[in-house]
Amino acid sequence: MDVGKSFSYVFEDEQWLTKVLIGGLFMLASVVLVGIPFVLGYVVETLRNIMEGQAKPLPEWVDLGEKFKKGLLLAAILIVWGIPIWIIACFQAVVTAIIGDSSSAAGFVTAISCLTSIISILWSIVMALLEPAIFTRFALKPEFSSGFAFEELWRFTVDNIGNVIIAVLLSVVASVLASFGVILCGVGVFLTSFWAYLVMAHLFGQVYLQRKGGAGEELTAAL
Repeated sequence: MDVGKSFSYVFEDEQWLTKVLIGGLFMLASVVLVGIPFVLGYVVETLRNIMEGQAKPLPEWVDLGEKFKKGLLLAAILIVWGIPIWIIACFQAVVTAIIGDSSSAAGFVTAISCLTSIISILWSIVMALLEPAIFTRFALKPEFSSGFAFEELWRFTVDNIGNVIIAVLLSVVASVLASFGVILCGVGVFLTSFWAYLVMAHLFGQVYLQRKGGAGEELTAAL
């Protein structure tokens, strides 16, 4: 994988500053949830362009309605995938509330807390590893059902596990680097966070382009 390209391709676009500034504004709007679908929709279109092999994949900020629609669908998919974590958290809270501060049951509460935490962590890892498959499959076919083609998602992840792990870890690195944007009076973090999303899109696109065991006709058929 071309790691350097993933972190720098954004700046090869002549209009990168304008596009990132607009993306940063939508990231700012994400604080009240409004901007999230627009950001995710833009990321999906960027990912699709990368999968098509476009040299400068950053799309224009046009067709906002279409971006919002795609982003909203993807957000819904990610929310559904996260439901098990919410259920586990609720279960832990209910058990703690029922037992209360009883010293005799302190060991039981601790055991439940440890078990639920471990399950939550494991599920979070599974979700993270499946994200490249979810994002790329959705980019090919932006439908709600695309996020739950379990056999295809699992096969893609397993067949490309090496690149998937690299892409996920480097996406985390990009997010950590983006956090330094808070130094710029707090506003810069929205710009750098948007950049981190674009880095993730390129990494996931590379996983798809270098995939193994996938149907070669998949992208062609979707175009």
